[in-house]
Amino acid sequence: MEEATESTHCCENVSDSEEDKCSDTDFPPSQLGTKEFWEDVYQKELETFKDIGDVGEIWFGEESMSRMLRWMDKAKIPENAAILDIGTGNGAFLVELARHGYRNLTGIDYSPASVELARNVLQAEDLADVTVKEMDFLNCQGELKGFDICIDKGTFDAISLNPDNREEGKKLYVQALKDALKDKGFFAITSCNWTKEQLLDRFCEGLEFVQELPTPSFQFGGKTGHSVTALIFKRVH
Repeated sequence: MEEATESTHCCENVSDSEEDKCSDTDFPPSQLGTKEFWEDVYQKELETFKDIGDVGEIWFGEESMSRMLRWMDKAKIPENAAILDIGTGNGAFLVELARHGYRNLTGIDYSPASVELARNVLQAEDLADVTVKEMDFLNCQGELKGFDICIDKGTFDAISLNPDNREEGKKLYVQALKDALKDKGFFAITSCNWTKEQLLDRFCEGLEFVQELPTPSFQFGGKTGHSVTALIFKRVH
């Protein structure tokens, strides 16, 4: 689900306030939480790519990819690490990971048009060894296992906006994530809807907080906050 810039479709995350303690029901449901919306988005991007070779926009912008790659370098993630891109969208981050030397890459998305687009983009980059699957992360039936790193840039945000059963969807997401990760495997999430405190609360079971990655900050009304939150967790049993 990688379709927007860093500020598009996002709620600003204001930290150091009582707003950090707001419940998961504070966000109204949105079409951004529906499969139909994303299928339409990626069908249009697929047609554009076939016409002019434009891969479309990058969720959270190119800086979000650079930020993650810098962390992976500092964490000394090996090039053969099994990496899962949850909600791969147009596959742009898979391309960047491959360019960076990572060789064991898998991307999933529940949108058939997204998967076709990502495969076309990877083929154009001569990256035939990258795996892309049409799969709903919330209903993967245990098919995803043994990953050293799971990366999410916006997918959990979209699930949180689903008009139907979004609370159940968030619970299914956490369980699918724990099933997919190896013991001591890393989970890297970038969110524009949830604050650090809210994400810590949501992913406290079976995951250990490692660090927060620096993102641009802003000041408004005497408060300091971030439009984007990027956190790293580790799987623990």
